[in-house]
Amino acid sequence: MKGRFNSLAARLIATAAIWTLLGLVVGGLVLSAAFRSAAQGNFDDALRIDLDGLIIAARPVNGELALEERFLNASFSRVYSGRYFEIAPETAGAAPLQASRSLFGARLAPTFTSRDGAFSWGVADGPDNQHLRVLQQRIEFAAPAASSGSRAYRVTVAGDMAAVDAQVDSFNGILITAFLLLGAGLVIAIFLQVRIGLLPLRRVATALSRIRDGKAQSLEGDFPQEIAPLAAELNSLIDHSAEVVARARTHVSNLAHFLKTPLSVLASEADAAGPSPLAEQVRRQVFTMRRQVDHYLTRARAAGNVSALGNRTLAEPVLTDLTRVLSRIHQTRGIEIELDCPPNLYFRGERQDLEEMAGNLIDNACKWAKALVHVTARRVGGQLVLDVEDDGPGLSPEERQKVGTRGERLDESVPGSGLGLAIVRDISKLYGGFFALDASVHGGLKATLTLPAIG
Repeated sequence: MKGRFNSLAARLIATAAIWTLLGLVVGGLVLSAAFRSAAQGNFDDALRIDLDGLIIAARPVNGELALEERFLNASFSRVYSGRYFEIAPETAGAAPLQASRSLFGARLAPTFTSRDGAFSWGVADGPDNQHLRVLQQRIEFAAPAASSGSRAYRVTVAGDMAAVDAQVDSFNGILITAFLLLGAGLVIAIFLQVRIGLLPLRRVATALSRIRDGKAQSLEGDFPQEIAPLAAELNSLIDHSAEVVARARTHVSNLAHFLKTPLSVLASEADAAGPSPLAEQVRRQVFTMRRQVDHYLTRARAAGNVSALGNRTLAEPVLTDLTRVLSRIHQTRGIEIELDCPPNLYFRGERQDLEEMAGNLIDNACKWAKALVHVTARRVGGQLVLDVEDDGPGLSPEERQKVGTRGERLDESVPGSGLGLAIVRDISKLYGGFFALDASVHGGLKATLTLPAIG
C-alpha cells in the first residue's frame, strides 16, 4: 500500500481523478439547480397565464361575480387535477365567492413567502396531499353607476408542484448517468495519459537495469525533451564512475607493487643474514605484513569493483578454470574435484572477485580433503549459491565459528596465511551476500557462499 502511494503515476492519476470528480459533482449540482430554476420559471409562467385568464373571465353581475368558462383552464373543472383557484372579497376571512370544481369543496390556506409587485407567491397543502405553489393578485372592479367607489377581490390560483419535481428528478437521473459515464471516460483518459506520459521514465529505469545487468554500458535510445537532460547526466555520471573505478584500480595496483618490493628486499636481507633472532623476527614481521597487504588490497579492489555498474560474470567458465588449475596443483595427493554448474548462471559482479572467493574456498577444501572435493553452483531466486564440500576431517561448530576470523588458523601443518576465508567473507559482504560453514554429507566441511545473480 505504501509503495502505491509513493508512485508518481498513482499520485498524478489520483489527483487528476479527484479534481475531475469534484468538477463533475459541482457542475452537476449547478446544472440541476439551473434546470430546477428553469422548470420553476415555466411553472410560474403557467400560473400567471391561469391567473390572467381567471381575471379576464370574472365580471360582476347584479352584485355577484360571474365567470365565463371559455377563458378558464379546463383543469379547473377536474377534481384534484392539480389546478385550483379561489376568488374572495378583499375582506380578511371572507368566504370565497368563486372556487374551482377541482377543489371539490376544499379550501386553500396559503402561506405567502415573497412578493413581486402586485403578485404574492406562497405555498399551500392541496386537497389530495399535494404540494401547491400559490399565486395571488388583488383586483378591483368599478362599482355600478348608481353607486360610488369600487369593489376589490383577491384572486388566487394554485398548481401542484409534482410535475416540476418529476421533471427535475428525470433530468437529474439523466444527468447522473451522463456524468458517471463522462467521469469514467475522463478517469480512463487520465490513466492512459499518465501511463503514456511516464513511459520515458520507465524506459530510463529499464535502461538502468540493463546497465546494472551488464547488458549495456550507457542509457540507450531517444528520450523526450524533458527527459533528455536527465539521461545525459546519468550517462555522464556512469562514465565518471567508471573512470574513478579505473583510477582506483591503478592506484591499488601501484600500491601493491610499491609495498611488495620493499617487503621482498627485507625478506631477502633477512635470509642472507643467516640464522639470528633479528633475522627471524624480520621474517615473521614481513610475513605478517604481506598477509595484511594482501587482505586489505583485495578488499579495496573488491570495493572498487562493486561500485561500478554493469558488472556481469558467467559462473561456469570461472569455476571450470579454477577446478582445472587446482586439480593440477593438488594432483600429487590424488584429489578429485567434481563440478556441477548450469551454463547460464551469471554472477552480478567482477570475474576476478568471483575467482578470488571461489578459488579460496576450493583451494581450502583441497588442502583438507582426503580424495574428493565437490563444487555445486545453482540459482535460488535472485541469488547464486555456491557449495564447496570435501571429505576431510571437518570442523566442530565451535571451530567453524573461529575459522572465519581474519588470520585464525586451527592447524599450522597445512600451508596458508589464515586469510582466505576472511577474504571470502569480506568480499561477499561487499556484494550484499554472505558466507557460512556447515557439515558436509561427504564427512568433511561444507562452505556455502551466497552472492547476487542476474536472470
